[in-house]
Amino acid sequence: MERKSKMLRLAVAALALLLASASLQNAQAQYQTQKSLYERLGGPYAIAGVVDDLIERLYVNDILNANPAIKAARDRVPKPGLKFHLTAMVCQACGGPEQYTGRTMKESHKNLNITEKEWRAMVSDFQKSLDKFKVPAAEQKELFAIVESTKADIVVMAQ
Repeated sequence: MERKSKMLRLAVAALALLLASASLQNAQAQYQTQKSLYERLGGPYAIAGVVDDLIERLYVNDILNANPAIKAARDRVPKPGLKFHLTAMVCQACGGPEQYTGRTMKESHKNLNITEKEWRAMVSDFQKSLDKFKVPAAEQKELFAIVESTKADIVVMAQ
């Protein structure tokens, strides 16, 4: 009888350990999903690295460089300033504490006459930058949703 009692207690203890372990794993998984996109991307330095790479790609993109309005805007806005503002904007949009203080997307792109083809060229370069930095697919999906939300303010719709 006493042996059965000890075995029963051991089985209950083992079951309790399994349940506790499963609960801990569930809590860890839940914590991971509760992190902001900003945290999952690695914060401002990681985001700044991707932005830096993206801007360098955009500045040599032949499709974008064929648009004289984009060229004129690039001549007016220093590249480091653009990188600074875009980094702040992405950090803020991803849930970070940084605050973007520049013009709205609509304001800053209104005279650039950006076409669908130019938009796709930018998106392609963005994809290349994200891939270069090995940004996971789930985070890429969230980032592209953020970028897509700005399209109506940036791309000139065909008349």
